[in-house]
Amino acid sequence: MDPGGGDATLVTMRLLRAFNNAVLAAGFSLASGMAWADDARLDDLFDRLARPDLRNWELVEQEINMLWSRSGSATADYLLRRGVAAMEEGDFDAAYNHLTALTDHAPEFAEGWNARATLFFQSQRFGPAIADIQRTLALEPRHYGALMGLGIMLEEMGEYARALEAFRMAEAIHPHRQEITGAIERIERELDGIAL
Repeated sequence: MDPGGGDATLVTMRLLRAFNNAVLAAGFSLASGMAWADDARLDDLFDRLARPDLRNWELVEQEINMLWSRSGSATADYLLRRGVAAMEEGDFDAAYNHLTALTDHAPEFAEGWNARATLFFQSQRFGPAIADIQRTLALEPRHYGALMGLGIMLEEMGEYARALEAFRMAEAIHPHRQEITGAIERIERELDGIAL
């Protein structure tokens, strides 16, 4: 289904909002000093999230985002909180400084790279955003928020086939977001039109 009723600009804005909300929700659900989530717990949550009939998927998504936001380092958690807060306030310079310090301090923490990718994305710097998304996905290949952001940028760049691939990967992990389904349907129509 197309949540934008065919209006690609409206759909893009909804996707942007969903992507930004997912990242910001992860950033604000931090709890200092908590250990990084064990893989078994995340595996269970992702198994549940992938079920098409899951009714409480928002709760599962929220728990995944919360677990992703826990670095196990009080310093890294602080830098992420500060970077996300600065981004929310529109202070992109401060956000960049905090999030770059975070990626330097904890290069194995996927959410640090994802938050900085969001910062670059918001300032329309797609090259650095895509580079940080690649780092995010190398550390956490199931990061549906990063895949959504990648799909949005590739679509805006006119890379429809690659955008479709990113959205399909996100949908395989998280089949519940209508924004993703709508983007896939819209891009498939676009590609069909190009083929004609």
